[in-house]
Amino acid sequence: MNRQEQFIITINRQFGTGGHEIGAEIARRLNVKLFDKQILQEVAREFNIGAEVVDKTETRIPSWRDDFAQFYRDYVADHEYHETGRELTTQELFDAQAAVIKKLAEQESCVIIGRCAFDIFRNHPNVLKIFIHSPIETRIRRVVERYGVSEADAKLMIVDNDYTRELYTKTYTGSEWYDARNYNLSLDVSRFGVNGTVDYIMKMIGD
Repeated sequence: MNRQEQFIITINRQFGTGGHEIGAEIARRLNVKLFDKQILQEVAREFNIGAEVVDKTETRIPSWRDDFAQFYRDYVADHEYHETGRELTTQELFDAQAAVIKKLAEQESCVIIGRCAFDIFRNHPNVLKIFIHSPIETRIRRVVERYGVSEADAKLMIVDNDYTRELYTKTYTGSEWYDARNYNLSLDVSRFGVNGTVDYIMKMIGD
């Protein structure tokens, strides 16, 4: 990845690895924007979804559902009695989301969390695609500390979120979420810690 030109960094992560925190810190150090929930806001504006729906999606506590699936349910609920045409399909919503991601990335260098960005920019000339993972025991401890749940519930959250992300990726890209060939870099965060992982990535891209 050439930092002297406009670039994109995509981050896929297992649930409970701190991948979002890692992405946010990389964006801060590089002085570029982090795109995650903002993508949903842009799609909401495109489909004229009420602000209260976006707020509900933006402020909810992360649970055992994928952001995109929840966003779609909110869209359908908000338009159930207001739309006279056919219902928007999840594929159409994914396509709209992909278009928004491309539009945002055309404007400036950025870090994008999840949302199949690794596939959307698979042919981009200046992209770094990262996958963050760690052993489930490490992730259970992090989820317990972060969300104040039991170890049993933390494990359920991890299994459910990982499965949803894996299924989402397969459904809309045809690619396997865990396939190392989809990424330029795959890191076990338990070996470095969150800050150490950021330091490693920054050194690799020429901090």
